[in-house]
Amino acid sequence: MAEKQASLRVPTDPEVETPVFSETDGEFTPPFFPEGGFRAWATVAGAFLIQFCGFGYTTSFGVYQDFYTRDYLSQSLPSTISWIGSINAFIVNAAGLVSGRLYDRGHFYLLMYGGSLLQCFSLFMLSLCKPQKLYQILLAQGIGLSLGAGIVCVPSLVVVSHYFLKRRALAMVVVASGASLGAVVHPIMLNNTLHSSLGFPSAVRASAGLITGTLLIACSMMHPRLPPPSSHPPFWKSFGRFARDKACIFTTLGCAIYILPGTPLTPGRMTTFAVGYYFPLVYLQLDAVAHGIDKTFAFYSLVIMNAASFFGRLFPGLVVERFGILNMFMAAVAGGAVLILCMIALGSVASAVAIGIMYGFCAGIYITLIPPLVAMLTDDINCHRLRMGITYAIVGIGGLVGPPINGALLTGRYVWWRPALFSGLMALVGLAFFMATLVTVRRRATLNMPHATTPISEEEEKPGTSDGMQIAT
Repeated sequence: MAEKQASLRVPTDPEVETPVFSETDGEFTPPFFPEGGFRAWATVAGAFLIQFCGFGYTTSFGVYQDFYTRDYLSQSLPSTISWIGSINAFIVNAAGLVSGRLYDRGHFYLLMYGGSLLQCFSLFMLSLCKPQKLYQILLAQGIGLSLGAGIVCVPSLVVVSHYFLKRRALAMVVVASGASLGAVVHPIMLNNTLHSSLGFPSAVRASAGLITGTLLIACSMMHPRLPPPSSHPPFWKSFGRFARDKACIFTTLGCAIYILPGTPLTPGRMTTFAVGYYFPLVYLQLDAVAHGIDKTFAFYSLVIMNAASFFGRLFPGLVVERFGILNMFMAAVAGGAVLILCMIALGSVASAVAIGIMYGFCAGIYITLIPPLVAMLTDDINCHRLRMGITYAIVGIGGLVGPPINGALLTGRYVWWRPALFSGLMALVGLAFFMATLVTVRRRATLNMPHATTPISEEEEKPGTSDGMQIAT
């Protein structure tokens, strides 16, 4: 028995149920996943807290945008100030391309503790920044804080897959909800401290203290279970395959354009959609204040949107197997595009609440489905992590240029219809790219079908098969 166990080869990819071959009997045995237990759920809880402090805090930049524009950086244009949030969003997304490779080489603890330390240090440095000193805030919040958050994001997600296979979707939903909770808690805390007698330095230090304690607890709870993979796919070879995959290219460009117009939210936005996606996140609170809506309510407009996003993240887990990943993704993008255009008419409490709730729900669906959509379009599972990093890096470009463009269209006179129209149109362009993805995927499914009358086996109908076409259409 001992000889048989010794002959089993450890799987090289800890995220996948890779068959393990036994030389003694020639049989394949799947690797073991605990699917629970104290250590497993402690790791999930730690990853939850990482998302709470990372993407949850990044999504709260709309509070800073409002405060900087009207007070702390009032001598700077909104388009200039928005570079802080856009650079933050870009680095958080793009850093995963590097941290993912370092994680594969066994540097989990170095990444987690190093990134957390940088995140905390940058927040305390932000509290020392002086009024009207844009470059100081840009260095501390735009670069330092985002780099720390980006370093810890990918390792905290990947390590969860060491413990779950059948219940992995549930575990990932729990982890992702940490960003939504952070996007609710941080805006409430920041709005109540920045606009109080505490002032900017003390308010930021209070926020930094919360982040520091939370990250310390999170890092102590997470532990990798499997050894790092023994082989790594060459970057340029994987990138070449990515560039030749039309479905992946259409999807990535669509996401980047959709994120381009708006605000920094969460784990992955695609390039075209990204242009428009960030607009409500960055400017909704400022928009509400500028339109004369009660300030107390306006301060909670971003909280309402992020709370709705929490339920939007949970919704796909209930119905995605019935409607398909790509179909639900496109529906969320279409709904988000329409709601961004509706911001042109925003002018009352009712309109702010309606747009905040519905857009937050659509954005939650969109964010949640990006990772499974990229996985569905990836034919070689060994390239999955690298392809995910490439996608997020390209999508981050949309988040980088979107908010400044919207700020330039807004101007110092706050002409709101211009950025809303631009962002909505960009979101529709992103939708067109996703429609091209759908056509490509269905054509690929038709070409891969062995015979039109051949019945589909039960195994082929399961979501997550190699081609993923059943859940695409």
